[in-house]
Amino acid sequence: MERRTWSPKGFEAHLGKKWYVVDAEGKTLGRIATIIASTLRGKDKPTFAPHMDMGDFVVVVNAAKVVLTGKKETQKVYYSHSNYPGGLRQRTVQQVRQSHPERILESAVRGMLPRNSMGEKQLKKLKIYAGPTHPHLSQAPEPLELGR
Repeated sequence: MERRTWSPKGFEAHLGKKWYVVDAEGKTLGRIATIIASTLRGKDKPTFAPHMDMGDFVVVVNAAKVVLTGKKETQKVYYSHSNYPGGLRQRTVQQVRQSHPERILESAVRGMLPRNSMGEKQLKKLKIYAGPTHPHLSQAPEPLELGR
């Protein structure tokens, strides 16, 4: 009897995609970001393949109420550069939370995904909303278990 390692085909990547909803209120940023990144990649499925996008969709609500431990609220800094001389831009978590609170969670999850075109596709399956409502009710998202 010949045994071979199963590998998913291209059309199988689109089968069985689920939608999950996560309430980020009162949850620690890194703890929730690892679970979301794992779900987006599909690592929690037995059909996981590192070369294919087998993950599910994740909707995050109350992203503005995510918690950072220690002094990160004032000391953590996000950097960006415009590639022009003197174009370094620094923003603390407080400043980002006031203008675009969903970007805090998005950047944490982005850092946990692959840095290639597949990682960008996986990030597009993440929908983040600062408030308690979202427009994806027709997909009937299930609550995602955070205590894995």
